[in-house]
Amino acid sequence: MQILAATDFSTRSQRALRRAGQLARAEAADLVIIHVVDDDQPQRLVEMEMRESERVLEELISAVSELRDVRCHPIVVKGDPCDAIVRTAAAQTADLIVMGAHRKQLLRDIFVGTTIERVIRTGHCPVLMVNNEVNAPYGVVLTPVDLSDASANAIKAARTVGLIDGARLEILHAFLPVGKGKMSMAGLAQTDIDEYVSSERQEVTEELTAFLLEKDLGGLGASLHVEEGSAFEAISAGVDRMRPDLVVMGTHGRSGLLKVLLGSVTEAVLRSLNVDILAVPPDKRQ
Repeated sequence: MQILAATDFSTRSQRALRRAGQLARAEAADLVIIHVVDDDQPQRLVEMEMRESERVLEELISAVSELRDVRCHPIVVKGDPCDAIVRTAAAQTADLIVMGAHRKQLLRDIFVGTTIERVIRTGHCPVLMVNNEVNAPYGVVLTPVDLSDASANAIKAARTVGLIDGARLEILHAFLPVGKGKMSMAGLAQTDIDEYVSSERQEVTEELTAFLLEKDLGGLGASLHVEEGSAFEAISAGVDRMRPDLVVMGTHGRSGLLKVLLGSVTEAVLRSLNVDILAVPPDKRQ
């Protein structure tokens, strides 16, 4: 397995590097560590910064305990961070990209997105965003499922790269009982409304179970949670209640102006929740 970890030498990317090292050691994977130098400056400064970055990378590999006994390959490249990371991941046939959460810049994020969001949009392999300190392998993993191929692929990808090995897997599905509001407006008794919602929940639970079996995900020993509400509300509440170490989500591959302006549930989770997140792009073979 090939893992690519990106670092800008910040504390945020230091956590990502430690998580990447821990995972590479557990999976006996090769770890490529990339640092990108901005080339929008005089060539002399670019060359000097590249030499210094190579030195710092070598020091990091020696100093970070999680990188001991890991096959590390440091790379310093110049250019735009997003483009360089995506290109290098493709050239190295990476199975996973690991990055730290990036500092938010409100207006730029609205129209362009953070570096990690851009990597997720344009890359072709799963991206792990590390928000928290690295203490142990992931123990509790929450994965929202919307009965799409994207959500099934996300679980399979997490399993392939070893992120759910030995973890307690919690599968979450959100549903909105469409008749509930009409029943309330019609003045029906609360007991009737509750019975309707319970019936809808049971039907959705059966659909979720059938979906997991169809996608060969029925033997994971996961706990199923069917929650009333919008997807983001259910995920946010699930994170608060279950305190997962990792959230695994699929993306649906939307592109263009619609995605930039409206965003997606995955992007809302990336920007709002303080938890490690694995974002998995659509399987291009489907």
